[in-house]
Amino acid sequence: MFGSRAKTTMPTAAEALPGRDTRPFTVPTTHEVLGTPLEGPWPEGTEVLYVAMGCFWGAERIFWQLPGVVTTAAGYMGGFTPNPTYEETCTGRTGHAESVLVAYDPTRTTPELLLKAFWENHDPTTANRQGNDIGTAYRSAIFWTTPEQEAAARTTREAFQGELTRVRAGDITTQLASAQDAGTFWYAEDYHQQYLHKNPNGYCNHGPNGLTCPVGVANLPAQTDVVPPA
Repeated sequence: MFGSRAKTTMPTAAEALPGRDTRPFTVPTTHEVLGTPLEGPWPEGTEVLYVAMGCFWGAERIFWQLPGVVTTAAGYMGGFTPNPTYEETCTGRTGHAESVLVAYDPTRTTPELLLKAFWENHDPTTANRQGNDIGTAYRSAIFWTTPEQEAAARTTREAFQGELTRVRAGDITTQLASAQDAGTFWYAEDYHQQYLHKNPNGYCNHGPNGLTCPVGVANLPAQTDVVPPA
């Protein structure tokens, strides 16, 4: 996952690798941990949020542990190359960020709680970098699919920036965009899916960053199983 020579400048559509018309690898049908369909169909009412926060191995594990999450998947999003491979994405020439699909039940959790976990478990101030992983593929990003998710992305960003400012820890560089503008979420290769479940001692640079993202409780579901991330 290390890429000290990776590009830190986004390619244009004309500069991006051409990609291909069909997926060049297989993707599992079932989530290794949750036992749910990786590509759907999911229960009626399921909503999907996409996040990027560096290496997708550790990022995906954060979300599959949260209450209300139906399934998660590792993939590539925000670039130009259709059906990219991992090797292509790592070059920085596809424009994609390593991303995580988070499908969730909005009666059991909220975008605010999901994004609380997002902000608190990586460094959103390092542009095109997360730890030793360098390049546009490792940028921080939120891609929303509903107006409620967009509102949550903007309000939690403002709240977390307040915490960063309070401790003089820098400015957020996280990309905020609709999934429609970001383009297709391309599923990653089978060995990337739930990687840290299959490889418990595998590489991971995610975990609590020591700051808390304040989120309101006014819009939380009434179910008692909604538990804010630690």
